[in-house]
Amino acid sequence: MIGGSSWKRIRTYDFLDSLGIEYERVDHDAVESMEACAEIDKILEPAVICKNLFLCNSQKTKFYLLAILGDKKFKTKEISHQINSSSLSFAPPCFMEKYLDITPGSVSVLGLMNDIENHVKLIVDRDILKEKYFACHPCINTSSLWLKTEDVFGRFLRAVDHDYLIVTL
Repeated sequence: MIGGSSWKRIRTYDFLDSLGIEYERVDHDAVESMEACAEIDKILEPAVICKNLFLCNSQKTKFYLLAILGDKKFKTKEISHQINSSSLSFAPPCFMEKYLDITPGSVSVLGLMNDIENHVKLIVDRDILKEKYFACHPCINTSSLWLKTEDVFGRFLRAVDHDYLIVTL
């Protein structure tokens, strides 16, 4: 039997394969922060490395996945204003697991494949969409993938019935 995290990774690869989305994969030790990703970043070049933040409004009734460039800062007021939401904060991990089937440290746009009822709205930093390649975890933080940005924000999101809001930071 395949363990939980291995199953998540394999399920993600199988889904990407079923869509005909090409990717490169790098396996590594678990990483919990952007600083820990520095060595992995070098291997994944030219893919842009992103911060993926799981957020919610103050009432915990609306949930967001924010993808921003790794060197940018999350500014609550800037994002809240652009998406017309009350102040945003980090969502409790229980909602991350409930809606995306991922755990802290493994947050990824690819987790939207598990959000079949569209509880999570994707917010994307405009600058990410200018890049040719995009890097993210395959729903666990012991591997990283690089994919074509157009595949992630086109074919993948259409397949999982999600759209996205573009923000400027």
